[in-house]
Amino acid sequence: MKRLLSLCMIVILTCSLTACAGSGDNNAGKETGTKDTEADKGLPVMGDQITYDPNHLVNDGNPITIDWWVWASEEMFRSIADAYEEIHPNVAINIINNPWDGYFTKLPLSLQKGEEGPTLFNIHNSYENLLMNYIEPYDIDTKEFIADYPSAASHVKDGKIYYADYGMSTGMVYYNKKLWKEAGLTEEDIPVTWEEFIEIAKKLTKFDEDGKMTRAGFNYNNYFHAIALGLNYQFGENMFSEDGRVSQVDGVGMKKAVSLLTDLFEKYHVGDKDFGTDCEQSFYQEQSAMVFVWGFFVNNLKTNYPDLEYGTFEIPTPEHDTPYAYYRYNGEATPGINKNASAAQKEVGQDFMRFFFANDEIQIMLSREGGLIPAKEALMESEELKDTPIVRTVGPHIDRYIWPGAMPSTLENNMKIAGEDILYNGKAPDKALKNAAGIIDVDLANTDFTASENLYQYYEK
Repeated sequence: MKRLLSLCMIVILTCSLTACAGSGDNNAGKETGTKDTEADKGLPVMGDQITYDPNHLVNDGNPITIDWWVWASEEMFRSIADAYEEIHPNVAINIINNPWDGYFTKLPLSLQKGEEGPTLFNIHNSYENLLMNYIEPYDIDTKEFIADYPSAASHVKDGKIYYADYGMSTGMVYYNKKLWKEAGLTEEDIPVTWEEFIEIAKKLTKFDEDGKMTRAGFNYNNYFHAIALGLNYQFGENMFSEDGRVSQVDGVGMKKAVSLLTDLFEKYHVGDKDFGTDCEQSFYQEQSAMVFVWGFFVNNLKTNYPDLEYGTFEIPTPEHDTPYAYYRYNGEATPGINKNASAAQKEVGQDFMRFFFANDEIQIMLSREGGLIPAKEALMESEELKDTPIVRTVGPHIDRYIWPGAMPSTLENNMKIAGEDILYNGKAPDKALKNAAGIIDVDLANTDFTASENLYQYYEK
């Protein structure tokens, strides 16, 4: 693989061409209407199959501003925009951070505003059906795209790719190393099976003299539904029917998964439904010794509690033998381009996305900061990522994780309701799951969703 241009090299070389104008404020120059007159910037071409040649003008070098909507990790996406702006100083990219709550209500309305709406916008694949009518396909050859990013094959529609994945995320157990040590545990005690996990969790759980829990050995509060959706695979059952159109959240596999989760609290008492409402916050405060959260938690910990010493290990399994699948994974979606933006804005959007895909340093940074396994095949064995928590923890078994497809949000929404009904409202699990399945299947019937479980290497009907 040819050596690619790093973000730092882009900044250094481009500053020599632009005299680093506005270096104190990345948007200051844009506000006064910076014009780019240097097409040949003396920068090398980057990329493998998808390539990007920085030596050209965008929008004929005329000043232009676009908005990029995100819901988290504003600084991370800002750094990517900064690198692009260093190459093309006539372009100003405004990063607009909208909270997750309400993001997918506000976004479709804004995308209808044409050039006044965002040109770029972050996507979550569970909202694919909501957003597809607003997305411009990438101006990148599909075969070249898939050659670099194999998972993009699952996103092809009518021969085109509208969004893809820049990384793959899944869940891991995070444990507090200090509390682990206080309990007399070492890395040799990392559990493999759920039975072993329960015994470890018991050692980490604490109660006061009145029997009130003061520390949870394991906490999943606010995350019950997210863990359950995928735990069913360990018990040999897919999440969807053979045709990929009907959910099986009330099937045997999910019932076993829910039974395991409820037993952790109600039978083994290693956590409690009333021990705080958010397992992540509880882990931050060292009130919970272990939690199961997806890869994004790596960046949350780095940002919010950089001094907290933690380790990670793979989700336990029922037996020591290899399960049908350990769990599921999901793709972190690449930004979409608003098809209602102006022609000039879409030109910038297309150019930016080619830069985004061709730049390995960007992809490595996204995977490192986001707790991801890179979607770009050439970076799977990257030296810069081999010691990241997710690669180290799940990398050896990643072929035994299933991608169910871009699951519509109805699955998480209704499984969350089912979990709350089971834990807090005393509803029988069978009834709660049956109710959830009924609503989910009505919703799925009104979409064009078809599960991708049959693409799994070890798929069984």
